[in-house]
Amino acid sequence: MAALRVAAAGSGRALLNTPRSVQSPRANMSFASLSRGKKVALSTLGVLAAGGAGLALALHQSVKASDLELHPPSYPWSHNGLLSSLDHTSIRRGYQVYKQVCSACHSMEYLAFRNLVGVSHTEAEVKALAEEIEVVDGPDEKGEMFTRPGKLSDYFPKPYPNPEAARAANNGALPPDLSYIVNARHGGEDYVFSLLTGYCEPPVGVTIREGLYYNPYFPGQAIGMAPPIYNEILEYEDGTPATMSQVAKDVCTFLRWAAEPEHDQRKRMGLKLLLGSAILLPLVYYMKRHRWTVLKSRKIAYRPPK
Repeated sequence: MAALRVAAAGSGRALLNTPRSVQSPRANMSFASLSRGKKVALSTLGVLAAGGAGLALALHQSVKASDLELHPPSYPWSHNGLLSSLDHTSIRRGYQVYKQVCSACHSMEYLAFRNLVGVSHTEAEVKALAEEIEVVDGPDEKGEMFTRPGKLSDYFPKPYPNPEAARAANNGALPPDLSYIVNARHGGEDYVFSLLTGYCEPPVGVTIREGLYYNPYFPGQAIGMAPPIYNEILEYEDGTPATMSQVAKDVCTFLRWAAEPEHDQRKRMGLKLLLGSAILLPLVYYMKRHRWTVLKSRKIAYRPPK
């Protein structure tokens, strides 16, 4: 019996001392262990896959099924610089272009006459411009509507009373509002400039329905708006030659200001921030490096009295 107990105890210790995890042989297969032919085949397959993916991405970015219009080039606008302001004389001429050419079809319902004061016109000039229109106001003491001359607080007049009337007057096409058109179109003023100056004859094989005009920069290339500007379409007040490119440039500058009236103020505040940071950052660095680090790295030791 004692011998059996010793044997059992020995076998129990043996079982407890055996390793708990049994490692199974793993297949160690790497690229270096392959034959030369397989290496060449895999390398060729990887190069072809990467080239095909790159070509597909390039084609997807350049030609899309829903984006077949010609992308506008990038023009050197004078206000595109980091610290460049808008050309306010061009804004004044651009308002003249909008008033005499564009306002017949397009509205700017988010722009009031008072917004022009101090930007392109004086207060007296803007008051004279506002008084040229008649505004329906009221009701008066008798409960009736009446017309009055425009004021600085009035918004630019709309060419049509409602969208249905605008569509009926333009063969079903609705002229968009121009208040934020520069920000609402991809390319900004580059797109608007290219659209205004890009009318041409359709290429061979392309037919345009009657009442539409070919413009490669417009989505679908068929636009319902007739060419709005041409050389000497108007006479500028300051005597600037009214060429097609000059007229398009001025109205695009005006539309950029209309969509972003805080353009100059934003850049002015950015310049002030940069100048303030140039003075503040060295001071903060000095305080952190030479003042605060002494306090931060000191050691306070308590020594009890003896």
